[in-house]
Formats: sequence, structure tokens, C-alpha cells
Amino acid sequence: MGTKSKMESIRERQQRILKLDKIKQLGVNPYPYAFSRSHMIEEVTKSQDELIENEKEISLAGRIMALRGHGHTSFGNIKDNTGKIQFYIKDEVVKEDAFKLFKLLDVGDFIGVRGVLFRTRTEELTLRVREIELLSKSLLPLPEKYHGLQNKELRYRRRYLDLIVNDDVMDIFVKRSRIIDSMRGYLKGQGFLEVDTPILQSLYGGAAARPFKTHHNSLDIDLYLRIADELYLKRLVVGGIERVFEFSRDFRNEGMDRSHNPEFTMMECYAAYWDYNDVMKFLEGMLASICHDLYGGYEITYGEYEINLKPPWKKKTFFGALEEKTGKYLKDVDNEELEKIASERDIDVEKGLSRGALLDLLFSELVEPELIQPVFIIDHPIEISPLAKKHREFDGLVERFEPYIAGFEIANAFSELNDPLDQRQRFEEQVSKREEDSGEFHPLDEDYLMALEHGLPPTGGLGVGIDRVVMLLTNSHSIRDVILFPQMRPEESQD
Repeated sequence: MGTKSKMESIRERQQRILKLDKIKQLGVNPYPYAFSRSHMIEEVTKSQDELIENEKEISLAGRIMALRGHGHTSFGNIKDNTGKIQFYIKDEVVKEDAFKLFKLLDVGDFIGVRGVLFRTRTEELTLRVREIELLSKSLLPLPEKYHGLQNKELRYRRRYLDLIVNDDVMDIFVKRSRIIDSMRGYLKGQGFLEVDTPILQSLYGGAAARPFKTHHNSLDIDLYLRIADELYLKRLVVGGIERVFEFSRDFRNEGMDRSHNPEFTMMECYAAYWDYNDVMKFLEGMLASICHDLYGGYEITYGEYEINLKPPWKKKTFFGALEEKTGKYLKDVDNEELEKIASERDIDVEKGLSRGALLDLLFSELVEPELIQPVFIIDHPIEISPLAKKHREFDGLVERFEPYIAGFEIANAFSELNDPLDQRQRFEEQVSKREEDSGEFHPLDEDYLMALEHGLPPTGGLGVGIDRVVMLLTNSHSIRDVILFPQMRPEESQD
């Protein structure tokens, strides 16, 4: 906000404090403890004909969103979390002190109103107020809907204001809750058990990412915020929970962009006796079911694209998709050739990248943006998949898939590696890479290897990025639009 608008806000706050004093002089508590309402606004809207016909008195509560005064009569709008409705107040109808109180109210105040419904000459549903109560006096003005809260940075920092003035934002987070409920219901319907695993871990793992580190004073040990819950969930499959899932808050000490936030939500699930083919069928069925629960069908709009989530989805191999873009089958191509291909396409390459990292970079730059309709990218190189089982047919590949929709990845899944000796060797290779550079890697987890040595049955595993699924299903184009309080840079001083 500029200096002028800030000064205006200060002056209005001072005026509201003066009104607060006058309200107290009327003997009114401006911050009472409760209010008994008979209906939510949505309920009133749905049953308006019956309520008007019977002249039934109702009570509503909400925030004042508009006030229009005409001397002895006034109109306004109040809003609760289900909708908005107009109210009408006249000095002859309410008690004198009540009308005096009303004249001291402002947009942003919370009120409770009692009265009967009617329709105005323009057929607008309206509550004729007989009684009014102040429930909370606001001291700061709301931003103007169309001018005061368009700055996205300010909207993310003051999410409460964003929710108040932008109904579409509220709708996104209502849908987010419905999406999670639908996913949870689908998982439980397939016999999965929901569990909780540690957020504070003595050794992080389950992904290639840098962790956040903290210290436990009483135990005098360093701990990490989890980057994934995979290794704990697979321990539970070892223990006999054959189908298990968790909605987990994960934390990765990485950069931020339209699809990455340092704190994010994952759903991970594991099913004994499944492989990645079973998980593919499960995932496409689950996302189609969620979409149908939300919209009654399988088609959505994302940006300029019309996307159909109805199964079955297409499949492409990792190297097959790269070959379509480069004209070359890159499975056995060395680093020098991969760097040359990147250079020819103006892709910046950091020095010393491993072969796996080069392949991943080429894929993300050349293939990923054009994967619009749902597609499974399957059979990844073993170098970038240290927790996935070797492919049963092709050397150098693993049984892994990533589903892409609208140009971004929404999940990751494997036929899980359950050979403890193979897993140890791959962990050791990751540690060796760590000694060569400071990139992301999987640390060697002796406790997890011990669990594997007790026997992990054939298992299919899946991790779904909840924030990205919500982005997809709400036509949102930044992860910060679907996280209530995204991570932000420190706010610069306004002085």
C-alpha cells in the first residue's frame, strides 16, 4: 500500500475507535460471547419461499460487507461462510437504542440480526430487521474488493483479507477440503488403513531433497523435518499392515516456484502384493472418482485446455517420450552426448551433473510442458530411482511411473524395492555421490535396511502431491493459490 492509503487507514482506525467508545456509552458490549442463529444464509436462500410465506422470524449472523444509508432507513449486506444476503433496517421497526447502535456500525463489523424475509421491488431477497446485535467491532477497514487486494503478495500475506473479499478464493479452499475427503474415502473403501508417522526424524529419507534441521534440547540430538514418510510406511508393511496410507506435511529446503513450496502436503500409500501396474489402475480410478465427486463428471478446464480424466490414461516410456522430442534413443547415451543435446536446445546445464540428473533435466525441459492430457510416464532410468525395483524386462530401468496432467507431475510411484542387499548397494552409491558433490541424495538408513531384512512383501507404492491435485482441479496456476499460508520472503519495511 502507498503512503496515502496507509494514512487513510490510520485515520479510519481512529474514527472507528471513537465509535467504539460511543457504543460502550450506549451500554453495549462490543465483543459479546455468543449469538444464537437459526439459519445459515445458504439455508435461507434454499427455503426462501416457505420462510416468506410463513413470515417466520429467523436470526442470521455474519460480517457486514456493504452499507447504504437513507436517513431513517438503510440497506446492507452480511456474509457468512455459506453466502451473502441483503438486510433492511428502519428506525420505526427497531428500538431507538438499536438504531443508534446501527448508525455506529461499519463495513467489516460482525452483527447478529433477527427479522423476517421479504423481496424488494427488484425481487432481491432481503431480511427486514427487527433486532440487531453487535458481535465484534472491527477497527481496521476492509480493502476495496476491486482495488484494494489485487496484489498477490499482499493476498498471500493477509490471507484472511483475501478470503473475506474474494469469494473465489474461499471456493478453492472449500474444494481442497472436499478433494481430501474424497481421496480419504476412496482409500478407505479400498481397504487402506490411515496412520501417522514421525515428522521429526533422526534420519531423513524417502526422497532426494535437502532437509530442514533442528535440535532437541532435552535429548541433545539433531533432528530433521521429514521430507517424505515413505520409509516409515514401508516399515509398517513389513510389520503386517498390508494397505496403509498417510496425509503428511512434508518439508524440503529447496527453492520456490509455481509448483514448489518448502512446506507441502503429500498422500502416500502402500499396498502389499501390488506392483506399479496395479498402482496405475488405482491412481487413475481414484482421481477420476474425486473429479466426479467434485463436478459430477470427468472433464475439467485448466487454463486454455479441456482435460478428460476418465480412465484409461495413456502410457509412454521415459526414453520413448524423450526420443519423440530429440529424435534419439538416449538410454545408453553418455554424459557428453547428453550435454551436447542440451546445448543445441539452449538448455543451461550446471557443471558436473550426473547422467541421471542430465536425463531428468532434458525430460523436464523438453517433454514435461507438453504433457497436457493425463499420461503415465513409465520405466525410468535406475540412476534417478534408488527406491524402485529393477525392471523385470529391461536392464538399467526401474518399474516406476509419474502421471503428468496439464504440463506438470502430480504423483510418483514404484514397484517398491524389497531386496535388502540391492537396496543397501543403491544407498551406498548415493552416499558415494554425496562425497563427490553437495547435491540431493538418499542417506543410508541402517534401521530401514534392518526392516527390509525381516522381509517386505512385493509392494506397490504411491505418493500424490495434494497441492498439485488441488491446483489441477480448481484451475489454479500457482501452488501459493492453494496453500492457505504459503512461505513468503520477509516483508519489507513500509517506513
